[in-house]
Amino acid sequence: MCPNDSMTTMATNNTADTCINSILEGLGYSLVFLLGLVVNGAALWAFVAKRASWTDTHIYMLNLALADFILVLFLPFRIYDAFFCLPKTLLCTFLIFMHFVNMYASILTTTAISVHRYLTIKFPLQARSCKRKKEAAVAVCLLIWVVLILIVVVFRKDNYPEKLWTCYERCKNTRIRPQFNLLLLSLGYLAPLLIIVFCSSRIICILGKEQNKSEERKSIVGIIKANMIVFLVCYTPFHIAHIVSLLYQVPPNWRTIYLPSHKFLQVSEWIASTNCCFDSISYYFLLKRFYTR
Repeated sequence: MCPNDSMTTMATNNTADTCINSILEGLGYSLVFLLGLVVNGAALWAFVAKRASWTDTHIYMLNLALADFILVLFLPFRIYDAFFCLPKTLLCTFLIFMHFVNMYASILTTTAISVHRYLTIKFPLQARSCKRKKEAAVAVCLLIWVVLILIVVVFRKDNYPEKLWTCYERCKNTRIRPQFNLLLLSLGYLAPLLIIVFCSSRIICILGKEQNKSEERKSIVGIIKANMIVFLVCYTPFHIAHIVSLLYQVPPNWRTIYLPSHKFLQVSEWIASTNCCFDSISYYFLLKRFYTR
């Protein structure tokens, strides 16, 4: 990001690094925006076109595509900020929270899909006999949004303009409250990770024990493994970076020196945002094959 504090004087090499980083950041998020807009826009269009035949599976998938699509829609602000710098106002606070609310909505919806898929395979008769599956899916999706919005409201002051270095970056010497960080780590990453790994592993074991090992089943197992890998690759670096930022003692001259931990956080945040380009592809084809076979 471009420095916009007139009271701060940075070294020449730091300024050059900042400009290069801004260009790379703008290009990186532009790529995510273009690909994510096409992928998630197409997914939403497909769901709306088939709304007459929605099942509980379609509701979860719609929520996933919607969370990713909203995240993508706000990326142009981040791209503009990378190249030109937005002023530090309450708009920045709103943009930061919109980004993370939709990212964690995607994570929690992916978790719900994993649980739903596992229960459907583990208890097929009970799953078919349940008559309120769509209502349950709607309730779960609404609960995800309500919980995340409540968290944002409670911790809204953590990203007020006076605590920001640029529109999308906090001052490096101003920490997020530990309670907020721990909540995001536990509810937004560790719990979903454990649930996804457990459900996916059990599904792989159940399908592996069946005698009829068709190519379709092998493909399903392959996609489940790929989804776990994508989740780990996209979200693990970002949450490790937050743990580092929680423990790292920022030096007093943080404005004029290169901080590897901060750079790691920026890169890992971009990696996490790329997940919106994979969700609607991998899960859509997986569920389409599985529930229509």
